[in-house]
Amino acid sequence: MDNEVKVSIAKDKYKTEVNYGKHLIIADEPTDVGGTDLGMPPTSLFLSSLGTCKVMTMRMYADRKGWDLQTAQIRLSSEVVKSEQQQTTYIKCHITITGDLDDEQRQRIYKIADRCPIQKIISNPIVIESNLLSN
Repeated sequence: MDNEVKVSIAKDKYKTEVNYGKHLIIADEPTDVGGTDLGMPPTSLFLSSLGTCKVMTMRMYADRKGWDLQTAQIRLSSEVVKSEQQQTTYIKCHITITGDLDDEQRQRIYKIADRCPIQKIISNPIVIESNLLSN
């Protein structure tokens, strides 16, 4: 599969390797929860996926329009609020856009970020199927 990501863990407590083609990311947990803090924890990786998708979408749109987007930066955080029947995750995206742009261009670039593929995925129902393979 072209979009297959391989994730594996060995004996190092929580240190996880994420492989995609020739690329490698190390994920881990902070030391205060028993990890070795060699990489970002899973929630941060998840937010990173959303943030990178949003800024890439903003860059593609500005480039297509020929607009002078110098930088787009997003600071992301999440909070989980639990109730008796469900839990709701709130993701905050604080976006900064720099460049020689008028207000209309800035607003359009800001709004296009919400149309990135990752946001579309997590804003719609998701079905996760797991199966156990033999060695």
